[in-house]
Amino acid sequence: MRYRSSFAIGMALTLLLLLKVASTSAMAADPRPIIGDWEGTLDPGAQPKKRIVVHITSAQDGSLNGTIDYPDQDASGIMMTAITYKEPVLHFECTSDLSVYDGTMSKDNMQIVGTLKQNGKSLDLALKHTP
Repeated sequence: MRYRSSFAIGMALTLLLLLKVASTSAMAADPRPIIGDWEGTLDPGAQPKKRIVVHITSAQDGSLNGTIDYPDQDASGIMMTAITYKEPVLHFECTSDLSVYDGTMSKDNMQIVGTLKQNGKSLDLALKHTP
């Protein structure tokens, strides 16, 4: 009888320890690094530089949504029609302004470096994560 109760207490403690480890590792997991606001500057050469702000969110089903703002042109809320992130590569498209972006996330998840193709031109675009 004494061994049974010791065994039961040992099993209960082991189960509690496993639950603690599982919950700690779940809390330590970073949210998807692509979610958030990203800012950069487009340099079209002969034209003035223009700031770009990319907003990426996640729906409950895990799909990604996003909008783009061009603060220097008073344009905001341009909907992304397609967006994918397969670590470390981000791809998005906007049919309303004919843009396509392909970039690669840095190892520290603070910058995405890539190319924005818009109206037949390819422009380098580095996006930095903003708090």
